[in-house]
This record gives sequence, C-alpha cells and structure tokens, in this order.
Amino acid sequence: MDWLEEFWNDLLSEEPLRVIAVWSTLDAEEKLTIYEHLTHMATEAGWADVQRIAAQAAIHAIDSEAH
Repeated sequence: MDWLEEFWNDLLSEEPLRVIAVWSTLDAEEKLTIYEHLTHMATEAGWADVQRIAAQAAIHAIDSEAH
C-alpha cells in the first residue's frame, strides 16, 4: 500500500485516534485543503453513503480535537 492510500485509509477509518494521528502530520495549508475536501464528501451529492459517513466521522474527530 502506498502512503497516499494509507493516509486516506487512516483519515476515513472512522477511528478518531487514527484520524487525529494522520491529521497531525499535515501542515496548516494541507489541513485546510483536506478539511474542505472532507466537507465536500460529507455534504455533496455523488459520494457513496459509506464515504459520506466516513468523511463526517473524520470531521467530527478533527473538530473535537480542535476544541
């Protein structure tokens, strides 16, 4: 498995500790870009339910860690 696939597997794992661990490896610009993408995945049509749910879980973990 390459690093990008592993990154997304962790980010979309629905496991808060894995999400936060991989999130912490990003710089501020990367975080903004990834967060925007997760928001699109969670809210826009065209994504599978499993993808939408995983994106929502990642957003929740990230937001919980930030507060």
